[in-house]
Amino acid sequence: MSDFTSLPDLALRSNRASVIAASDESFEERENLINPWEPRFQAHTFGPKGQEYDGWETRRHRGPGDDWAIIRLGMSGVIRGVVVDTAWFKGNYPPHISVQACRASGYPSVQQLSAAQWVDIVPRSAIGGDAKHEFPVSDERIFTHVRLHMHPDGGIARLRVHGEVVPDPALLTGLTVDLAALSNGARAVACSDMFYSAPDNMLAPGLARNQAEGWETARRRDTGNDWATIRLAAQGFPEMIELDTTNLLFNAPGSARVVGIDHHGDEPLPPLDDPAWFDLLPKTPLQPDTPHRFRLPNTPRRPATHVRVDIYPDGGLARLRILGTFTPAAERKLNYRWLTPREQ
Repeated sequence: MSDFTSLPDLALRSNRASVIAASDESFEERENLINPWEPRFQAHTFGPKGQEYDGWETRRHRGPGDDWAIIRLGMSGVIRGVVVDTAWFKGNYPPHISVQACRASGYPSVQQLSAAQWVDIVPRSAIGGDAKHEFPVSDERIFTHVRLHMHPDGGIARLRVHGEVVPDPALLTGLTVDLAALSNGARAVACSDMFYSAPDNMLAPGLARNQAEGWETARRRDTGNDWATIRLAAQGFPEMIELDTTNLLFNAPGSARVVGIDHHGDEPLPPLDDPAWFDLLPKTPLQPDTPHRFRLPNTPRRPATHVRVDIYPDGGLARLRILGTFTPAAERKLNYRWLTPREQ
């Protein structure tokens, strides 16, 4: 798999994306394109329109024209790559696809988007059936919507749009926000273990519906403990921490600790015993299946760019929330990134 697939999926339904329109969905609904699970298939599941597929499928064209679907990204950002998955579509996949993107402010209607400036991010490309097709994207601009084209028709199981989240600072600056939210630009940059699931899951929007939607490690058989390091959305002042063990009934950590650091530049983070790290939440007992909220003291008020969550000795967290405010320097940086266009 390409490196870009490790980045957040900006078009994932569970990241609040939506397929807002499609030219046709005679056989299978457009909404299936962004489902979070892998495409499913059951042989001989025939409905009134034929074999049922877990994807988007249009009627056969009998004249000119191509099919398309418009996706409002759940998180605006710089797109680094697109995956077009034709899983289980073996005799009914499109021979070619292309992908366009645009940036639109606010919450435009489909009609308003028709007047947007759409740019090609994946040119017309040949694809095959029952396969994942990866297309790197090199455009540095921020996008809010993508438009998938099938030439001329057929079925696609999933569309994944991986990239770097760049939030609109007008919705964040001057407010108390979640500094650790994936949708605000935070990312897990390191962890001790991700045997069952990745630490980025802790930063996802909404509530975890089950254990798989959080971060969970394997059982430790040594004297150490598990940990994850989070790069915050921007430099900020943490004010409250939530450690949520919802759905973790018998595998929640016994306790947890959270430390922060104000680290800039490209140099690796220093080891944990470096005095630059400071306590946000000392080692504290946790309960299973419980959202724990901890108000942090007002003094000393120290900015942080990264946090490290240590869980003892292992287990999982459904969600990590770090509420706080951005520093003035971070607000200036966020505004500059959002307002400065970057051409390809």
